[in-house]
Amino acid sequence: MNNNNSNRNKKTSSRPPIFMFIIISVIATVLLNTVLGFLMSPSKEQITYDEFLAMVEDNKVEEVSIENSQFVIYAKPEKKEDKKENASIFGETGMLGGGMFAMPGTEEQKIYYTGYLNDERLFDKLDSKGVKYSTPVEVNNPVVNFILTWILPLAFMYIIIVIFTKLLSKKMGGGGGIMGIGQSNAKMYNIENKTGVTFKDVAGQEEAKESLNEIVDFLHNPGKYTAIGAKQPKGALLVGPPGTGKTLLAKAVAGEANVPFFSLSGSEFVEMFVGVGASRVRDLFKQANAKAPCIIFIDEVDAIGKSRDNQMSTNDEREQTLNQLLSEMDGFDTSKGLVVLAATNRPEILDKALLRPGRFDRRIIVEKPDLKGREDILKVHIKNVVISPDIDLHAMALATSGAVGADLANMVNEAALRAVRMGRKEVLQEDLMDSVEVIIAGKEKKDRILSAEEKRIVAFHEVGHALATALQKNTQPVQKITIVPRTMGALGYTMQMPDKEEKYLNNKNELLDQITVFLAGRAAEEIVFDTQTTGASNDIERATEMARQMVTMYGMSDTFGLVGLESIEHRYLDGRAVSHCSEETKTAIDNEIVKIMKERYEIAKKLLTDNRDALDKISEFLIEKETITGDEFMEIFNKVNEPEIIPEDTEES
Repeated sequence: MNNNNSNRNKKTSSRPPIFMFIIISVIATVLLNTVLGFLMSPSKEQITYDEFLAMVEDNKVEEVSIENSQFVIYAKPEKKEDKKENASIFGETGMLGGGMFAMPGTEEQKIYYTGYLNDERLFDKLDSKGVKYSTPVEVNNPVVNFILTWILPLAFMYIIIVIFTKLLSKKMGGGGGIMGIGQSNAKMYNIENKTGVTFKDVAGQEEAKESLNEIVDFLHNPGKYTAIGAKQPKGALLVGPPGTGKTLLAKAVAGEANVPFFSLSGSEFVEMFVGVGASRVRDLFKQANAKAPCIIFIDEVDAIGKSRDNQMSTNDEREQTLNQLLSEMDGFDTSKGLVVLAATNRPEILDKALLRPGRFDRRIIVEKPDLKGREDILKVHIKNVVISPDIDLHAMALATSGAVGADLANMVNEAALRAVRMGRKEVLQEDLMDSVEVIIAGKEKKDRILSAEEKRIVAFHEVGHALATALQKNTQPVQKITIVPRTMGALGYTMQMPDKEEKYLNNKNELLDQITVFLAGRAAEEIVFDTQTTGASNDIERATEMARQMVTMYGMSDTFGLVGLESIEHRYLDGRAVSHCSEETKTAIDNEIVKIMKERYEIAKKLLTDNRDALDKISEFLIEKETITGDEFMEIFNKVNEPEIIPEDTEES
């Protein structure tokens, strides 16, 4: 009963008081009556009493009304024929007068007023000139007049203000009217309404799960940790590229711990009104303390946790929100079992005060999964898909190096869609491998038909890549060659993948050989067609980037040696390189890159020239088939390079 009463009190206190609406409604009604009275009252011009008498003598007065100790004079209408040339359809001034259109040639009546004088001769003059005069008699009921003028407008204003307040509170995220915009709008999963995710649903992140599992165990069994003097971590920061499963891990922690889970994004704290974000932080921790033990999860925490060192782009609202978050994380009692989890893919821009021990005690790296991790992730996502018994997830994991959990889930879904599109009731291995190509290079463009000449150039270009791969020992084997255009712009491509396991280290020779493979496509074009096309643009870009990294970051340059000339910024996003050298050094770096590119290009041309027969035969076969496998490629290559066997009984003549 006490809890229910306290909840009612909280709800009631969050609503704006009724008298506030009444005060606002009264003010609005007074302003409305004032404006309407001003607009509806006819415009009158003040004149002297002598001017009034002169107008009577000149027969310019049509009627006189005695109102509120003054004479209101209605002059006789004047013809406007003389102004017809300058008049517009809206009258002389272009305005609407008296609610009617003042057309050219119509009559216009002016109204004047002057002070009341007890002049007995006035009425005789008015009679002699035929002027009407009267005193208006008020016949309106004052009660009815008061209701129509004040009560009804007041009620109407009250209703309008209440409706507007509710709409405004919804837009601002407040749950209890306009006074509730400072309340936290975190989504809460309680013990009954669980997140539906546990560690079984998360694969490929064993190290991160191990770190988080300790937090779960602390929430379940705090005694065994406090007995030895250990304290519960206040917070854990999940860091990694997009799509690696940071949010999924946080939900899994709540699912395993079986405690209330508050989930919201960092951007939900920030509003246009200064102080709203800080108020929401206070309300969030107040709710969490009442529900402890529990977990607070702030996704994209960089929205409010950005460093305050940058004076060029200060934001009072964001800084106040951050200060309040720092204060709350310092102040809450860890013995209650309150844990703060946060996720970001830009840890380098977070404020140092937020990252210090005592706030986010742990930084848990959620990296892109390795080969085994990708295979485990595929098993999780494919368990609800009807698959063929001969599905090989290991082969798909080999072909998806660098893919994150979200990519793999998308590939499995694309494979299932392809199976339905092909009229099958189960997913085959070819569906899985085709889905990898769809995600990487896009769907096949059936409406893009290459000319015969373009088709030959693309075929020789791709076989050039494949031959350079086969002729060098530090490269990955060819899996597939195709000259079918794709929706992401590729007119063809050569797919490589490791045999059994992926590599984590590359030596200098392997990188140089890979640059040679990139440049072999352009080399094939020049050798066969004596031309250069735009098809090598992406190859040149990737080869140049690899050569630059060798020179500036990997210490593989004969000129610079072991000097770090660049570093990676936003490592988990675009991975943009930032230079740390002078302009003269940048020029020397460019010269070194050009030297590497020229050397490897000459090597590529020599490899293809020495194996011209294989280049021609494989290319002609590819032109005919459009898509060939790595096995078919190697079969033709081995036949061409097979040494000629001379029979033993053959004698030289």
